[in-house]
This record gives sequence, structure tokens and C-alpha cells, in this order.
Amino acid sequence: MTEPLSSTLSIPVTGPIPRHIAIIMDGNGRWAQKRYLPRVAGHRRGAEVVRRILMTCRDRGVEHLTLFAFSSENWRRPPAEVTLLMRLFRSMLEGEVARMHEVNIRFRVIGDLSRFDGAMIRLIEQAEALTAGNTGLTLSVAANYGGRWDILQAVRRLAQTRPDCLATLSEADLVPHLALADAPEPDLFIRTGGEQRVSNFLLWQLAYTEFYFTDVLWPEFDADELDRAIQSYQQRERRFGRTSEQLRGADGVQREVAGR
Repeated sequence: MTEPLSSTLSIPVTGPIPRHIAIIMDGNGRWAQKRYLPRVAGHRRGAEVVRRILMTCRDRGVEHLTLFAFSSENWRRPPAEVTLLMRLFRSMLEGEVARMHEVNIRFRVIGDLSRFDGAMIRLIEQAEALTAGNTGLTLSVAANYGGRWDILQAVRRLAQTRPDCLATLSEADLVPHLALADAPEPDLFIRTGGEQRVSNFLLWQLAYTEFYFTDVLWPEFDADELDRAIQSYQQRERRFGRTSEQLRGADGVQREVAGR
């Protein structure tokens, strides 16, 4: 039987290592400004960190990693910065995906691709096709993504395929149409850079996710910092609406702390 992928419909399988980690990689620009460097330097350094964290997650046994690379609101940034971010994204598609394929990592992009040019869309499609059969960690890059967009596009897809169900719409109807429909909901959400908000990221999927905020700027985030986030997660009691008493067995031992 396929495991249900909604934490409000069933109790997910949990363990000491998060199956799915979602990260907002914040602080590239501030890292550069603190060093009297242009913001571009921070973004380039941040792209290098992505490579290291990806491999660290794979080595730790994480099954899914979702990175917020470019939000639907980031188009509001200065045009020069947007152009740079697009160039970095293209460079990653051209140079990094082949390396991911070599180590059995699946790559995909979630988001509204309609604002990207044809060449970018072809690179995305080629990258996804190349790695589609890989069975290791799945890297999902959220580009031109917004949580509200995700919910709206899921409703639209459902309406196109099953217009008669809208009057009795349920979570079970909608979930298969969300951007991460084939992945477990994130166990751990990390935001670097000191901000403590979700910024329109995975609004549906984060319903029962454990949050971890750190002041460390993304270009300084490394394997040790990731391990600190995982260690924090391992101390959380994941009740999914239940009480602590319900999680205790007959012997009174707590059984469903994330790290046990």
C-alpha cells in the first residue's frame, strides 16, 4: 500500500534522520556586504555551499532535499541581481546535474516555469529526464515557486481532471496535484540568516514540520551546522495532534521523539 503523504490524514513514519529536509538559503547578500563585496559574490559562494550540503545530506541518509532557490516574489529584486541568479541557475543546470547523475541523485525543479525562457526550460527538462531513474536522494529546487501558487495550481489541475469533485473537495483529492506530491512532507525546515518566517515556501507541506532557525548566513552553513539542525530535530516530540501520554507505551517509555 502506498504511504499516505499528508500529515493531517495519517501519522507519518519518522526516525532519527529526517527523511525530507527543506531549506530557505538566506543571507548570501548580507554575507557579501559584511565583507565589502558585491552581492554577486555572496550568491556565488552560496551556490558552492549547495553542492556541499547536498552531498552531506546524501551521506547522512536524507532521502529528499528541497531548496528554495528563487521565489515568485524575488522578481521584485534589482534586475541585475535577478539576471545573476538566472545565470547561476543555468550554470548549475549545465555543470552540476551531470555530477549528480553520477552519484545517483535525482534532480527536479518545482515552480511556475512559464517565466523562464525556452532555453532554460529545455535545460530543466533535460536534467529531469537524465536523472529520473536515479534512486538516491531527490533534490527538488524551488524556482519561481510560491506556496500560494502551489495550492492554486493544484486546485486548477484538479478542476481540469475532475470538475465534478469541487463541491466535495477533500485533502485527499488535492494532495496528488501539489508540487511535491510524490515526496513525504518535510520533517525538518531550516532557515539560515536569522529571519524567522516561511516566506511563502511550502505552505501546505509544512503543516507538521519541525522548524529550525539559525543566525548563520547561508555561505557559512556547513556540515557541522546541518548536524546541529538534525540534532535539534532529534530532540523534538512529534505528536501530530496527539498527546504526550498517547506516545508512551505500557512501560511509560516515550517512543516517538524524532530521535528514537
